[in-house]
Amino acid sequence: MKIEKIVLTSLSVCALTLSLQARDQVKIVGSSTVYPFSSAVAEEFGATTKYPTPVVESTGSGGGIKLFCATNGDNSPDITNASRRMKPSEFQTCLKNKVTDITEAIIGFDGIVFAQSRSNKPFHISKKQLLLAVAKEVPNKKGDKLIANPYTKWSQIDSSFPNRDIIIYGPPKSSGTRDAFEDMILKEQTKKMPVYTEVFKKTGDKTYKKYKLIRTDGIYVPSGENDNLIVAKLSKNKASFGIFGYSFLLENEKKIQGSKIDSIYPTAETISSGNYPVSRSLYFYINNSRLKKVPAMDKYIKMFMSENMIGPDGILSEIGLIALQKERLITARKSVLSKSKLTTEILNQK
Repeated sequence: MKIEKIVLTSLSVCALTLSLQARDQVKIVGSSTVYPFSSAVAEEFGATTKYPTPVVESTGSGGGIKLFCATNGDNSPDITNASRRMKPSEFQTCLKNKVTDITEAIIGFDGIVFAQSRSNKPFHISKKQLLLAVAKEVPNKKGDKLIANPYTKWSQIDSSFPNRDIIIYGPPKSSGTRDAFEDMILKEQTKKMPVYTEVFKKTGDKTYKKYKLIRTDGIYVPSGENDNLIVAKLSKNKASFGIFGYSFLLENEKKIQGSKIDSIYPTAETISSGNYPVSRSLYFYINNSRLKKVPAMDKYIKMFMSENMIGPDGILSEIGLIALQKERLITARKSVLSKSKLTTEILNQK
């Protein structure tokens, strides 16, 4: 009995030790767009510190925030990456589940690209034409009524376009890239178009007040949270286009080419200046209550926010992160290092 008790005690101590060692490893979930940047920092962190390489999972911005906000338990994610800002409704879910001490980190800019195989001729498109290609409902020829999207070929949208099937591989609903694309291409334009707003006035259906429904007839194909899979599809289906973050265009520029949107081509310069029409900020969110339980977190966060990582000449700029302007970068870094607490008021700021 004594031997059994000693063995059981030893096993318990070993299990506890392993558990403590495991939580030396930072747990990160979230955006597929931020994933390459977060992974690069994680690899550098694992190689240069005494701590194990953080685990980074690509779950999509919405999926990551859902996991992050679900519970404040020991196995919950410590950090969630996001390619759009956390929504006030998501923040309320966090508060409800006792995830109350959160810091928002802005790490840089990104552009959402509309890309195709390099074997095709360059493609230039306007935001309105892109709306007509992806929206579930579009104006009829007279422009006085909404109809189910009838367009199956690009030449049907504009006679100058090739007589080529419309097939678009893009992010799923859980993706922050999808959220940002819907906001900047669909919602931003339809709120100024009477054919949409009149439906809202007549019916009170809020869908048409801020319309951002993407078609579900097989023309737009949700393609998971791994943007590299979308890039691979463009090589196989030369007629197709893909929607994803600028870093994936930069990484694969020998195989794919971006399209001009409203006459602006996506580059680091056009994105950082705001001239490229589909630009957005990138984020990660920190659960500060985990900092004492997971000591590696603080060091990982400091490394991520360092000039060596997110500065204009930092490591992450080499794989597509567009650096914040100097003053904004200083402010963002100060906010993170001081553990500034996220509030609804901050999230409601533009």
